[in-house]
Amino acid sequence: MALREIIVIPDTRLKLVSEPVAGVDAAVRKLADDMLETMYEAPGIGLAAIQIAVPKRIFTIDLARKEEPKAPIVLINPEITWTSDELSVYEEGCLSIPEYYEAVERPAKCMVRYLDLEGKTVEMMCEGLLATCVQHEFDHLNGVLFIDHLSRLKRDRVMKKYAKAAKREATA
Repeated sequence: MALREIIVIPDTRLKLVSEPVAGVDAAVRKLADDMLETMYEAPGIGLAAIQIAVPKRIFTIDLARKEEPKAPIVLINPEITWTSDELSVYEEGCLSIPEYYEAVERPAKCMVRYLDLEGKTVEMMCEGLLATCVQHEFDHLNGVLFIDHLSRLKRDRVMKKYAKAAKREATA
């Protein structure tokens, strides 16, 4: 396992559409291990491969609280096959947009089909925070950030703030 660098906005790679994983092999399992270690260290509850500059359709999730045993889920080539008409609002954050949180409305439930680390197809019904997290990470695979669900004004404000910070870092 190895920690990977998490890329942050305005890095344009975050807007890439990720490619399907060809097959579940040792390299994919190593990537998943690195992603989990990076996610836990950040700390976060979800991480898409594109956030560590790997444009592959894989993400990791673990909603266990600090005092609970880890409960990692690795979703390879996920597809959201159904979403509820009922909506819910959660305050979302993103490891690629550090220290920024905003309320986002998404379907309250979803069904996701994916490959696990053994290459087996799994279908999982998600609701609550898990549904939000799956949809948030799935968006990353399509080059969509949670701020893309906000008003243009809020999104532009956030992008300007992080662009200025990146410029300051580049000249420091």
